[in-house]
Amino acid sequence: MTSLHADEAFLGHYQLNHDPFAPRVPGFKFFPAQRKPVLGQLHHLARYSELLLVVTGPLGSGKTLLRQALVASTNKQSVQSVVVSARGAGDAAGVLRQVAQGLDVAQAEVGAILKQVVQLALTGQEVYLLVDDAEQLDESALEALLALAAGAPEGRPHVFLFGESSLIAGLEQLSTEEERFHVIELQPYTEEETREYLSQRLEGAGQGIELFSANQISEIHESSDGWPGNINQVARDAMIEAMIASRNAVKRPSMGFNMPKKHVLAISAVVVVAVAAAWLIPGRSKAPTTGTPVNEQAQLPLGQGTPTTNGGAPAVEFAGNTQPMPLPLVGQPVMRGPLAEAAGGITEGDDGVPLEGSSSVPPTVTTTAPPADIPAGPAPTPAAKPVPAPTQVATAKPAPAPVAKPAPAPKPAPVVKPVDKPATVAKAATGTGGAWYAGQKPGNYVVQILGTSSEATAQNFVKEQGGEYRYFKKVLNGKPLYVITYGNFANRDAAVAAIKALPAKVQAGKPWPRSVASVQQELATVR
Repeated sequence: MTSLHADEAFLGHYQLNHDPFAPRVPGFKFFPAQRKPVLGQLHHLARYSELLLVVTGPLGSGKTLLRQALVASTNKQSVQSVVVSARGAGDAAGVLRQVAQGLDVAQAEVGAILKQVVQLALTGQEVYLLVDDAEQLDESALEALLALAAGAPEGRPHVFLFGESSLIAGLEQLSTEEERFHVIELQPYTEEETREYLSQRLEGAGQGIELFSANQISEIHESSDGWPGNINQVARDAMIEAMIASRNAVKRPSMGFNMPKKHVLAISAVVVVAVAAAWLIPGRSKAPTTGTPVNEQAQLPLGQGTPTTNGGAPAVEFAGNTQPMPLPLVGQPVMRGPLAEAAGGITEGDDGVPLEGSSSVPPTVTTTAPPADIPAGPAPTPAAKPVPAPTQVATAKPAPAPVAKPAPAPKPAPVVKPVDKPATVAKAATGTGGAWYAGQKPGNYVVQILGTSSEATAQNFVKEQGGEYRYFKKVLNGKPLYVITYGNFANRDAAVAAIKALPAKVQAGKPWPRSVASVQQELATVR
């Protein structure tokens, strides 16, 4: 997913044709009234000043946009602009190599470059050298650029550095004896400019400023401190939070009948068992006639006679025998077994007592007895099947027990194990520092401290501060950016309160609260 194509759910929810707050949107140009005097000042100083010009502002303050406006507003016939990036090439050799390539100079040296500048000046052309990400320049690169800015008597290039305020310290160390550079600090947007900026961003994506209320615009301006990069992030966070809230409202269960499929199947199984049990109720079978042989089993309620055999000893048969197991007429405890099995293999009742059919209950026994009107004693029919002697019953007693033992219900423990797997997958997918954020609730908040293009800087900062500081990797303008955050808070108010308790050194970077959902969204775009 590129920086111009946000998550499809986000775009679809708001009917956007692209992410309005992506760092780079083709054709988007917002230049507030306060920046126009700055642009004019840069042109004026380039013409009449011999100093190196430095434009500073925090990350996302609009330095690159100002640099683009400076190049676009020059006369292409009289000015040749060479744009240099200090990212990944912050030493003198890397910077001079880029300048030499831009001016078609064979040797990447200060003298050779100045000689070419003089030649262009003789033809009426000036040279603008514009350096992005200048805070990444080392001492050797700064010294080379100061030498280029000083130029030669016959001509000199106009050097512009666009970077964060940390750049100034390095220049001051090299300019202790004389004034060699001039600094212009960018100012944040006013609330009205923030509103105009949001409006133009949304209109370019097919929507309007009505997506935000007046209160939301004020909160966005306050949280972002008026810096356009922060405005993009805070506004997008607000839209994502509103989208999540609306989706949660839609997903709330209705008052109608809406039961999970597995519950419906369980109820259906219970109904089938109940119908089968009702069909097998002894009252539905025909009563035995007087001609029924004595050895045929008659069903009697418990306590209504003592079953005997031909030898006068009680006859006992176990559940699981080849004969069908009858259901007792009173209580019908055997119904609890099927009901428990249909409910998911539960083998204990509400009181914790094992139910019939579980492995901890002895097999159900069926007693046999002659009809009530026939006295107990020897069977009158000599041709009837012989009834096993008591000793035979005792010998066969353990055999049927394994048959009656129900299959053990599946243990619920394996169902819990897969829950941990998504977290493992997310940990591998989110990349550097992203696993922790993926495992947090989207509605929680963290405090964004700062962003840096150097992972080593982020690691050192987190190591130095310790505690609840951590960082994640994102992509900004096609380049990696490491964002440091602090804490994990249940709501925005708690995050705002935590900012006030941070050390003064950390507060100097203007930290601001942002939702975990927005961080997870950014992590998803770099997968």
